[in-house]
Amino acid sequence: MSGVPLDTAGAARARHRAPGPRGAEAAVRPSGRDRYLDLLRAVALGRVVIYHIFGWAWLTILFPSMGVMFALAGSLMARSLGRPALGVVRGRMRRLLPPMWAFALVVVPMIFALGWRPVREEGLWWFLRLANYLFPVGAPPYPWQSGAEGGLLETSWAEQAVGPLWYIRAYLWFVLASPLLLWAFRRVPWATLLAPLALTAVIGTGLVEIPGESGEALTDFAVYGACWILGFAHHDGLFTKVPRYLTVSLAAFVMTFGIWWASGHLTEEGWNLDEIPLAQATWSFGFCVILLQYAPSWRQLPGRLARFDSTITLANNRAVTIYLWHNLLIMATFPVIDLLYDIPALYDHAGLVDAAYPVLPLLLVWPLLAVAILAFGWVEDIAAKRRPRLWPNGSGGSGVSGGVTSTGSAPPARAGFSDRR
Repeated sequence: MSGVPLDTAGAARARHRAPGPRGAEAAVRPSGRDRYLDLLRAVALGRVVIYHIFGWAWLTILFPSMGVMFALAGSLMARSLGRPALGVVRGRMRRLLPPMWAFALVVVPMIFALGWRPVREEGLWWFLRLANYLFPVGAPPYPWQSGAEGGLLETSWAEQAVGPLWYIRAYLWFVLASPLLLWAFRRVPWATLLAPLALTAVIGTGLVEIPGESGEALTDFAVYGACWILGFAHHDGLFTKVPRYLTVSLAAFVMTFGIWWASGHLTEEGWNLDEIPLAQATWSFGFCVILLQYAPSWRQLPGRLARFDSTITLANNRAVTIYLWHNLLIMATFPVIDLLYDIPALYDHAGLVDAAYPVLPLLLVWPLLAVAILAFGWVEDIAAKRRPRLWPNGSGGSGVSGGVTSTGSAPPARAGFSDRR
């Protein structure tokens, strides 16, 4: 996902090699980092962390992070596929898998140490599913309960820590399918763009039910497929070929339909669009259309946004690390906060700790994420064949290299996390 600006001749050669038609915008877009897309990715990651702490359902409407992240990744994938597809897919997998392996190397032994054992009834299939920690084409197994009540972590900690790996699976599916999807998009763009929404209307509404993990994986692929292909449209300049008023009007109509559908299919989590596939697909689609229609393609962050340049750079360089570790670290904040009640100076102020308790995880998770970045973030550099860096925030020439990105969902561990967005 990283890019180095090409000289004029190099850019011309790159456009000549890239298959399929290109829009005017794609033809003139520089090949360096687009800081507008970097900003969106950083906002999406922050929204995920906040959502997993507080579980506010309205955040799924305010900013559908997962749809945005898949749209951004689709745009970068289309840019990369100007090169031979096999090498691009292999490179994406190389960047994706080692950070996940580092995560699994810590979490899986912890689960076994707390008493997890193979399920005899599943036989060899259980061990095959365990291989999803190495190559996540499916959902990796984990115990629904781990440890004991009153332990250092909640008994649902394994579910909450491993649950977000659904995104890694979905991303891998999209990467593997991208050469075919991009080929289809450049020949029948509108049909390819709308096909995932149609598929969501079939399998995401219960009209056709596909049980088990296969159904969940296919539903995720359908729900966010249109957003991924929107990234193709953004890269190829399709938005410059359609009048802006028409694009925005149609997007608003699709988003209105999504809210209307959600209103009649609310779950126990209320307006959490993550639990309403067709609403999530249509709302995220329309939202991403508007974001990409007005995409300014910044080379540098403008105005006051420039003060956040280092934070945005760090978030983009460590997007996979932040996403993989944030749920586990959020849960880790609670036993740390509980230690406040054992501080003698706070004995007479326990009420203040109680009042601040809901906000304290938000304050504590960021330094814990900083520790995770220092401890594991360098794996992203190794995976991308770069020199390892501890804190790549753009200072000292560390630059922005991009990464596999993503996101958030239900109340925190004390109130019950969700393993979804």
